[in-house]
Amino acid sequence: MDEPMPARPSTDWITLGDDDIARLLPFGTVSDTTAGQTLFTAGDASPSFHVVLEGAVDLLSGGDGTQQVVTTHTAKQFLGEFNLLLELRPVVSAVVVHPGSVLVIERAGFDEFMRTLPDIADQVFAQFEARRKYSRQSETISAAIQIIGTRFSAEAMALRVFASRSQVPHSWVDLDELDEPEAYLAALGATAHDVPLVITPTAQLTRPTTAEFANFLGLEHIDPPDHVNDVTVIGLGPAGLAAAVVAVAEGLSAVCLEGVAVGGQAAASSRIENYLGFPNGVSGEQLVEHASTQAQRLGARLVSPCQVTGLRTVGDLRVVDLADGTEVASRTVVIASGARYRRLEVDDLERFEGAGVYYATTELERRACRGHDVIVVGGGNSAGQAALSLAKTCSSVSLVVRRDNLEETMSHYLVARIEQDPRIRLLLSGVVRALDGDDAVTSATVENTATGERETVPCRGVFCFIGAVAATDWLDGTIALDRRGFVQTGRNLPDEALDIPEFAERYPLPFETSMPGVFAAGDVRSASMKRVAAAVGEGSTVVRSILEFIGARV
Repeated sequence: MDEPMPARPSTDWITLGDDDIARLLPFGTVSDTTAGQTLFTAGDASPSFHVVLEGAVDLLSGGDGTQQVVTTHTAKQFLGEFNLLLELRPVVSAVVVHPGSVLVIERAGFDEFMRTLPDIADQVFAQFEARRKYSRQSETISAAIQIIGTRFSAEAMALRVFASRSQVPHSWVDLDELDEPEAYLAALGATAHDVPLVITPTAQLTRPTTAEFANFLGLEHIDPPDHVNDVTVIGLGPAGLAAAVVAVAEGLSAVCLEGVAVGGQAAASSRIENYLGFPNGVSGEQLVEHASTQAQRLGARLVSPCQVTGLRTVGDLRVVDLADGTEVASRTVVIASGARYRRLEVDDLERFEGAGVYYATTELERRACRGHDVIVVGGGNSAGQAALSLAKTCSSVSLVVRRDNLEETMSHYLVARIEQDPRIRLLLSGVVRALDGDDAVTSATVENTATGERETVPCRGVFCFIGAVAATDWLDGTIALDRRGFVQTGRNLPDEALDIPEFAERYPLPFETSMPGVFAAGDVRSASMKRVAAAVGEGSTVVRSILEFIGARV
């Protein structure tokens, strides 16, 4: 007689039908299980997709001696979450609690059935979405990875931004909010010199860079030496993500490289109101999260952070050089490295960046400044949205604008809202001349350029949205740029760039640069409209030129 199933924590997970399981069987192997058997462990490099055929499997969070049961999967339910799509190492372990059998599908088989069995893929994807929400709400899961530091630490903020944009479940421990931070760190065998600190189920990372954190999570770029992709996308803002989605949907293999964190400037926006399909607006974080998940679901590989240092042609291939000394070869390249906000021209700026000076208004930055006075610098839509968003949670917002009016550079609906918001103070003809503070910004000196008067404005955050500088330094003269450093393409290429054998036989394709087979899309492209919708459109459209270029060489 079978033993009764033990009482375990449970959630209403999807149960697959017999027909679904039968169709999945060819993609994996069936293995018998025994009580206490470990199917995978937190931190494993290449976890597989598991379907419980008989018995029950616990998901456990925490290290040895401190493990807690997160949930239990029973017959005809499957294990896994977005880490399988995102190629992240799992943060939980799976242990058999009641013997039976499982269907084990390795990574290649998982990718294949997700492409070829759309009805089952839809169920899996919907379940992964539900589990992502569950993970974010579960203190047990989010505590599996802890980032420990101080709120005004630039290094800690970089780790938090990376984890957030990479959809890594984690929790944040702010030492500034603890009564005895030294004792807390001592219990971990650490001191103040060790922070920021990242605690994981298998290791404790002392002052890691985002690259070291990414490598630990399994996000490093690994390609066989002779592997060739159809397209390499450089930059993962809206243009790069759109190019990735359309490219893989058209059957091309795509690897996408991002130097900082997925999302670009769009991810820094608190609200985007002029993007089609979102009548109430959408945050940059939400838009980027959905787009990156979509790209990976379709088969694109997203690698971040991954610093690109150069681009060259080798025979019929385009080769992208990386900072770690490795290279990525592909038949085509899309440059979508975008633009970055200009930095304030003040002394000692680097000391305050990430410690009161920010270039984004996501929940992380807003939380750091909640209840305090802040300054927003800039006169465009991004600055307007930032000011309105911060006004909801901050004591006051001083909007510093170099021009003598807002109407020339900001949408009318934003101007009207700003003028009606009592928490927003408008400082026209204003320029930030200096920052003050010890460990973090506490005030800024603002000059009225029309009168020459200077004012000390108390603040705990300065949010910069002043103009755009092309992110093209890494090209180092290999591609034709305009006088502002943006990439020239298509019919706008200068005559000297067209004086090569390739272009003697044909006109450059739309979005093609002075290097044949290399294209540019989005904010990095000269004469492009610097808007999210335009970037998505260009990223989608550039794939047509890629297909034409590749087709001409088949």
